[in-house]
Amino acid sequence: MRIIKNLLLFTPLFFFLACQGPYHKDEKKPIKIGIQELAVVEEEGEAEEKESMTETPTLDNKGVGPITEVEISDDINQDMAAAGETTFNTLCIACHQMESRTVGPPLGKVTKMRSPEWIMNMILDPDAMLDEDPVAIALLEEYIAPMANLGLSEEEAREVLEYLRTQE
Repeated sequence: MRIIKNLLLFTPLFFFLACQGPYHKDEKKPIKIGIQELAVVEEEGEAEEKESMTETPTLDNKGVGPITEVEISDDINQDMAAAGETTFNTLCIACHQMESRTVGPPLGKVTKMRSPEWIMNMILDPDAMLDEDPVAIALLEEYIAPMANLGLSEEEAREVLEYLRTQE
């Protein structure tokens, strides 16, 4: 009797999940052409290519947020970098790797692609960045998942930035 109840309960759920109907769209996966990664976007039945923001440098953009200027020396501060690595491996590694795409973009070359201010503003206030910064908005469109606000202090964000500088 219990088996019959379970079958009656779960059979409609199974059919509902199995039948995706006309609303299901195939997911478009990024493709690589040479060294340039392109995202395939489909609009009104036509496919178009859109340059990946992961590979587009925007060093003049400081982003939106509390950081307007960051002083960076040529030498990496090893103590800050070590603290930043700990923070990165505790909080950031779930969504970011250095060389491969995961939930978020790879960060191994981020200091070559984005300004220090942009990186820190993205760490400190991703909500404002995703609302107002065109690069952050394009990355959200490409990666779908928004960056979580981890509640880091400016000092912690600066340490993460210093760690990211060691990955260049």
